[in-house]
Amino acid sequence: MLNLFLELLKLVKPLTGYMCLAVSAGVIGFLMAIFIPIFGTYAMADILGFKVPLSFNVLIILCFTFAALRGFLRYGEQLCNHFIAFTVLALLRDKIFSALRRLAPAKLENRDKGSLISMVTADVEIMEVFYAHTVSPMIIGGIVSIVMVLFIGSFHWIFGIIALLTYLFVGVFLPLYISKAGRKSGIRQRESFSKLNDYMYETLKGISEIFQFGVEKQRVDTISKIGTDLKNNQRKLKKYGFQTSLLNGFAMVFFPAFILIFGGKLYQTGQIDFPSMIIPVIALLSSFGPVLALSNVANTLLLVSASGKRIIDLINEQPEVNEITNGSNIIFNKLECDNISFSYQKENILNGLSLNLEQNKILSINGKSGSGKSTLLKLMMRFWETDSGTIKISDENINHINTSSLRINQSYLIQNPILLDDTIAENIRIGNYNADLEDIKNAAKKASIDEFINKLENGYDTRVGELGDRLSAGEKQRISLARLFLHDAPLLLLDEPTSNIDSLNEGIILKSLKEASVDKTIILVTHRTSTKGIAEEYLNMSEIRKS
Repeated sequence: MLNLFLELLKLVKPLTGYMCLAVSAGVIGFLMAIFIPIFGTYAMADILGFKVPLSFNVLIILCFTFAALRGFLRYGEQLCNHFIAFTVLALLRDKIFSALRRLAPAKLENRDKGSLISMVTADVEIMEVFYAHTVSPMIIGGIVSIVMVLFIGSFHWIFGIIALLTYLFVGVFLPLYISKAGRKSGIRQRESFSKLNDYMYETLKGISEIFQFGVEKQRVDTISKIGTDLKNNQRKLKKYGFQTSLLNGFAMVFFPAFILIFGGKLYQTGQIDFPSMIIPVIALLSSFGPVLALSNVANTLLLVSASGKRIIDLINEQPEVNEITNGSNIIFNKLECDNISFSYQKENILNGLSLNLEQNKILSINGKSGSGKSTLLKLMMRFWETDSGTIKISDENINHINTSSLRINQSYLIQNPILLDDTIAENIRIGNYNADLEDIKNAAKKASIDEFINKLENGYDTRVGELGDRLSAGEKQRISLARLFLHDAPLLLLDEPTSNIDSLNEGIILKSLKEASVDKTIILVTHRTSTKGIAEEYLNMSEIRKS
């Protein structure tokens, strides 16, 4: 856990100045708050005729001055703490999205989407507790405790030892004990929360099928079960919170009482005067604030450690393949696969496959499910690297081509393309963010979707809904194809572009692809034999694959 917190603390380094301001304001503010009752006690002692270090008037002025300044200092401390916290949260989100971009697509294919959403939202928000209410309070608590140990110890060294033991018990021992005892519950709570997010996300996506097949009860029962697990873990965390409060209450009574009893004996023997017996008790009672703040966040730190671990693990995770930035830039003219083999999770997918594809040709790749058709496209995109053999584009090994150059020369259409909840124009514009409306319309014409769009009431400004739910499968596929045409890469890789659409839409898409092959090289993965009509070359993966 220590290594985790050190990783999290590294993010605060650019904000060291603000952290120093927060700590300074916190230390001075807490000391002022602590010394208000101390000076008040001295003032009472002065009225009773005991000798005190300052005059009554000075003590009263100091009390009012400290009370007035305390508010401003507390505000300044919290302002700096929350500025640090929300700046670091923004930095964390940036690092998470950078990690997702780095890991995509290979490492994210089988990741639970709900879990990722939970990480970007809930897990990051939980880190606010650490950066706003833990980091500087720990430093403040340490400094204030040292000052108070010296002050209380100035009356008698035993008082100083008791004060030190008090602060260690409340500010160190209790948080460590609670963190260790409840760490598993904290991790399970975050796992249950992510699992519930995943399940709810899937349920909402498949709501039509759930009602169609009448499995509402089963889904509700599972949601209830996951929710019960989440509630049980939260209950355990609350139990640890109750234990913390109970032990804190014990410490606040026991340690000051011990000073009072020991001080009473010293007073009876004449070793100290009456104010020196009372002031250490008042000082200890009024100085619990900084260490109690640490003790009370111990329960929340259980969630912080679980969320922080998930975030740091993602940020530090290595991609399947590293981005190439110091390689070659190419212009596509041909593709070659030379005796390539690839296995995934110990399963042999491809074994000794070779092919050559010249410029402006259409290759149709067929084969049964699981024969490696989609895997071959992903290897060509360098989502993974081959176990053996080479894939070359324009006579250059793709492992030596700059990733940016590879992406410029390739366009990839997946079986179920993703449309964003935006307008049709903006969804097509993803292919080239610098494109104007005329470029978008030309791409739509190539995909044979322009006529359909113009018939819509809002035309290209029509919103497609979440994941394109307001459009049919064929319409979504053609909009995605327009996106590819707008990207204008010379090599098009299409994975089952007609699998979920009717024969009419299939014919439209195949016609568009045939027309595009005038200046494009197209690799078309499909299980339908109808693609043979537009292809110049044909590859059957079922005949090639060897198990």
